[in-house]
Amino acid sequence: MSSTAAEVEAVLAALGDPTRRRTFELLAEHGPTTATVLAPMLNISRQAVAKHLVVLADGGLALSERVGRETRYRVVPARLDLVVAWSDRTRALWSRRLDRLGGSDGSR
Repeated sequence: MSSTAAEVEAVLAALGDPTRRRTFELLAEHGPTTATVLAPMLNISRQAVAKHLVVLADGGLALSERVGRETRYRVVPARLDLVVAWSDRTRALWSRRLDRLGGSDGSR
């Protein structure tokens, strides 16, 4: 697996869980924040949020920064570009295949 394929896989794996997707959305909406702040919004424990944030960070979708006793997380939206590029390539591949099945005039 190429590094780009591995990176896409890491992003998709991190976003594969609905709670992590919601966590990512909340980070995007609210900016840098902590697990303590996110926990009530997600209706789960601070420890559970912290685990989800670590998975997002491992997937390259979030960065952590220590501020005093707190760890603040922020999104890395550019990582989503990897998935968009992968999706575009996959869509183009299938479009070409479907066009070939439909004949030379493109009708299906």
